Amino acid sequence: MLNEKAVQLLEKVIKDKYQNVSLDSKYYDENEFYYEFKINEKISENDFKAFEEEIKKLDSNCYVKLLRISGVYLNNNSKNEMINRISGKAFDNIESFNKYLKFLEEAKERDHRRIGQELDLFCFSDYVGAGLPLYTPRGTIIKDELQKEIERVCKKYGFQKVSCPSLADISLFETSGHAMKFKDELFRVNSPKGHEFVLKPVQCPHHTQIFSSKLRSYKELPIRYMESDKQYRAELQGAVGGLSRVYAITVEDGHSFCTREQVKQEVINICNLIKDFYSRMGLWNDVWVSLSVRDYEHPEKYIGSQDDWDICEHMLKEISDELGLNAKRCEGEAALYGPKLDFMFKDALGRNIQIPTVQLDFAMPKRFGLFYIDDNGNKQTPVMVHRAILGSYERFLVLLLEQFKGVLPIWLSPVQVNIVPVNIKYHDEYCNKIKNLLLEEDIRVEYDNSKEQISKKIRQSNIMKNPITIIIGDNEKDNNLISFRKYNSKETTSMSIDEFVKFIKEEIKKR
Repeated sequence: MLNEKAVQLLEKVIKDKYQNVSLDSKYYDENEFYYEFKINEKISENDFKAFEEEIKKLDSNCYVKLLRISGVYLNNNSKNEMINRISGKAFDNIESFNKYLKFLEEAKERDHRRIGQELDLFCFSDYVGAGLPLYTPRGTIIKDELQKEIERVCKKYGFQKVSCPSLADISLFETSGHAMKFKDELFRVNSPKGHEFVLKPVQCPHHTQIFSSKLRSYKELPIRYMESDKQYRAELQGAVGGLSRVYAITVEDGHSFCTREQVKQEVINICNLIKDFYSRMGLWNDVWVSLSVRDYEHPEKYIGSQDDWDICEHMLKEISDELGLNAKRCEGEAALYGPKLDFMFKDALGRNIQIPTVQLDFAMPKRFGLFYIDDNGNKQTPVMVHRAILGSYERFLVLLLEQFKGVLPIWLSPVQVNIVPVNIKYHDEYCNKIKNLLLEEDIRVEYDNSKEQISKKIRQSNIMKNPITIIIGDNEKDNNLISFRKYNSKETTSMSIDEFVKFIKEEIKKR
């Protein structure tokens, strides 16, 4: 295998150059390779070019691209010391190698970390801690608008908002089974006054307690809750990066409590909801579905009875067939409590990304003793349907920024209209008039009253990917007009202020 040869060559280059290499190991598969080692000297990506040149001298038929260097724990154990890991990929011909380099350039252009910094959407602080993103005003607007949109769509399907605390007693997650599943990922919170809590790693156990807070009748079912809130998981320190992997995850998810007879229609409705939302977002393409079932050789990894698992897996298979989802059966990918339908998307770089999911759960309601009263006056255990449409706001924002290179639709853009005066001395009053009018119409607007040249202001407006740039000169001021350009266009359109307000509102309504 080519990657096997490449990692051996990298090992030789490192050991020839440095004399104190220790704790080293190699890994490779058909996609990538990596070499792990401890060394006293500091190595960075700035050294990669020299390493690649030395590898080429050793084997002229092996084309190697070193991709990243990271700190990892020895043997992936956080109790061990941290060592270096250099990852790379090898090719056996120049054509494949050059094609991959173009792919990397495209990936760099779409990198959400770069786009997020350029558009001033989020940041990180050593004082706050790695893996804990801070959303700027601009980034918060996007997150808030996404939440409004997903809640608007979900309300059409009967979901109601709830709100739960980020802390809970450990017994909640012991009962649900998550304390066992995530025992190494729980953030435990203790106070000098004797408090002992856990930061919630998931929201579903909290929602069971809202359901059980009062006596429920079959007439009320399905009962559907939705919530967007922070969840916390103690990932390995070397694993966090950008918004893709964080400690504090803002998760949009929901849970339906229904009878067994209602399960099929409930799952179908959620599948339709997923299609509805992603079609509106322009992301419903190259979609495939995974029927994620249990690992039959390791039943100890799950909670619930085998009979319930059999029923749930059969139900999801039937729904997949009925909806024409052609779900691919993936063993070992089920959730802790039940099987699921995972919707997989191909992003702009051809990578598989899983965000929306529908999961069947017979186990957790039994563990919490949930019940409703049926039409004969008897207690019955409800079925719990877990669903995530938008999922993690962080991962969804990664998908959006990288898919569209930061160019967001006008309804989602942090700034919908940017006003640029030709001459601030003569046009400032009229520009402020337009700004205040648009603010009253609940349109997100900025006014660039800097002393820069107008050409630079227009260019900067495009760099910030503002959907609409208004340009105000003498003609506009004297005739109560608004002239504007759409993002990345040199074509200018003029209309009255009233016409523009009507136009921009219609544009914002579009999805």
